[in-house]
Amino acid sequence: MRTTPPPSHFPGRLRAVALTAALCLLAAGCSAFGADGDRAGSAGGPGSGGLKIAVITHGGKGDAFWDLVRKGAEAAAAKDGVELTFAGDADSSGQAGLVRDAIRDEADGIAVTLAKPQAMRAPVAEAKAAGIPVVGLNSGIDAWRPAGLLEYFGQDESVAGRAVGEKLNDLKAAHTLCVIHERGNVALEARCAGLKKTFEGETEMLYVEGTDMKAVDTAVTARLRQDSSIDRVVTNGAQYALSAVKSVRSAGSGARVATFDLDADLVSAVKRGDVQFAVDQQPYLQGYLAVDGLWLYHTNGNVSGGGVAPVLTGPAFVTRTNVDAVARYAANGTR
Repeated sequence: MRTTPPPSHFPGRLRAVALTAALCLLAAGCSAFGADGDRAGSAGGPGSGGLKIAVITHGGKGDAFWDLVRKGAEAAAAKDGVELTFAGDADSSGQAGLVRDAIRDEADGIAVTLAKPQAMRAPVAEAKAAGIPVVGLNSGIDAWRPAGLLEYFGQDESVAGRAVGEKLNDLKAAHTLCVIHERGNVALEARCAGLKKTFEGETEMLYVEGTDMKAVDTAVTARLRQDSSIDRVVTNGAQYALSAVKSVRSAGSGARVATFDLDADLVSAVKRGDVQFAVDQQPYLQGYLAVDGLWLYHTNGNVSGGGVAPVLTGPAFVTRTNVDAVARYAANGTR
């Protein structure tokens, strides 16, 4: 899961220009979003009935991670012939407002992240009361069923964290700094807690202000200078891992960097050996499955996981030994 500062805003009712955009996407790989960056899609696919689907996240524009989620959602929208709105707000009250905007816009389905589940409980209930099916993606694997969501697509963050702890044991690490860039985000907390549960060495959490990359760099650098025993820095996003690489150098530390999540720049860092490994939760797949799942529910009554089990998209480790298999997809902007 990821967060970034700049929110994007939910547009008004979608305009019937999406078929042309979808054909553009399919034929040339160009964006099907409108000028405001929030509108995408393709209307009138066979059996779709002109469905409108909204994907609403706790991230914003300009973040490589959420760009991957969006591209996956966009591809599914083009395939399924639906109109897609993609919007995000890092502030939980803003995200809740976006869900309510989708309800007012009479969306046929809503996909939502539950980074802060309590804040989303009321708007999700309002969507259900309006007869709008809601699915979860990316964040909230422990909260989607209590919230009454239809299905969930994402990574079990606790499992992923425990897997990282075990991998660090294999690498003979002794002292890990787990950097959390958004306090209270259930996915980030679960990752570091899972790591601590299986890691046999010392684990400490470092909370930083993820919306200020300079402050992140300063905090990580300072902690590494204070304690030379830290031999691993684990971050919760590609941009934070690349920042941590700089922090390690600035501090004159011998620590190695690992991370959850990857993008094209992070793939290059793994190839160079600057980042030891990354955990891929496949954000493109999350966006794709969320939109496709809602389309399948409307057109064929399908419920992935039977409504009782999540559909897992990770974790998968990307290391220097297997990064070439991922690199060509990362270059295409889909991994």
